[in-house]
Formats: sequence, structure tokens, C-alpha cells
Amino acid sequence: MAKRRSAVFCPCGSGTAYESCCGMLHRGEKTAATAEQLMRSRYSAFVVGDTGYLLRTWSAKTRPPSLTLDATDWTGLEILGTTAGTAFHSEGTVEFRASYAGGVQQENSLFTRENGDWVYVEPR
Repeated sequence: MAKRRSAVFCPCGSGTAYESCCGMLHRGEKTAATAEQLMRSRYSAFVVGDTGYLLRTWSAKTRPPSLTLDATDWTGLEILGTTAGTAFHSEGTVEFRASYAGGVQQENSLFTRENGDWVYVEPR
């Protein structure tokens, strides 16, 4: 399941320990309060190889039946902008740039709420 987990810093860039940051979301101890927090936790899930979390936080409308991660060496996340996606919204977008060894993935992702929880829908 997990490729690696850092006890020092969470991959999401919060500056806090993984176990008390995205690790809490990955373990189901809490849910993301905003679309940006979900985006950050999903990035961390890619870093640590938590496919279960990625599938659980993917909209039922667009979620694949299974997910296999490659051996991408993710090296950093930068949030470029957000629209809506707070506790007062039911939809929002997060534009981000995720760096990996040898490249960058940039996307503006759509998030919505399903059963009260934020989920990833698709790129915009």
C-alpha cells in the first residue's frame, strides 16, 4: 500500500508531520474541510502510494474501478489558485503544479461534495 511515509514533514507542504496532517485523513480519522485540503491530501496519497484513499475521495461519477500507481518520484506541490471550495460551498476548483523527478504536472481540478464530504471529480 504505502511507498513511504515521512515522520518529519507531510508531502502536502504544510510543514507539519505527515502523521498529524494528511495521515489523519488517509487513516479516516478526519475528513477534508476544504477542496484545497482534499487536493493536498490526495497529492500526499500519491506520494505515499495510498490508492485506497485516492479511490475513496474520487467522485462516484468519475472514479475508475481500480487504480494502479506507477513509481513516480513526486518532489513537491504548489497551489496556484482556488475558487470556492470552502466549508460554505458545495463545489470548488484547485489549480496546482505537482513536480516529479523529470517533470511537472499542472491541472485545475474540480471538487464537489458527496454525502457531505469533498471528493475529486475531474480536471477542468
